[in-house]
Amino acid sequence: MFVAAYGAEAGNLALRTMATAGVYVGGGIAPKILPALRDRTLHGRVPREGADAGISSRRFPIAVILNAEAGLLGAAVHANATA
Repeated sequence: MFVAAYGAEAGNLALRTMATAGVYVGGGIAPKILPALRDRTLHGRVPREGADAGISSRRFPIAVILNAEAGLLGAAVHANATA
């Protein structure tokens, strides 16, 4: 049930931001439940009603960031670029 809710929120985020190239999921939870996320339960959870029905019929790719240091690396790149 958690993976279905996680996938629904990823789909909602994709619709809100029009992330046609996909959504990247990071943090501590996603890598720990990766086997459950690889199940097809995560995909296709975009709501199919309302004003966005035509858009929501598309599938948005969802990728899991596996590097535990991704946030720190991104902050370092940003700090280096603004220095």
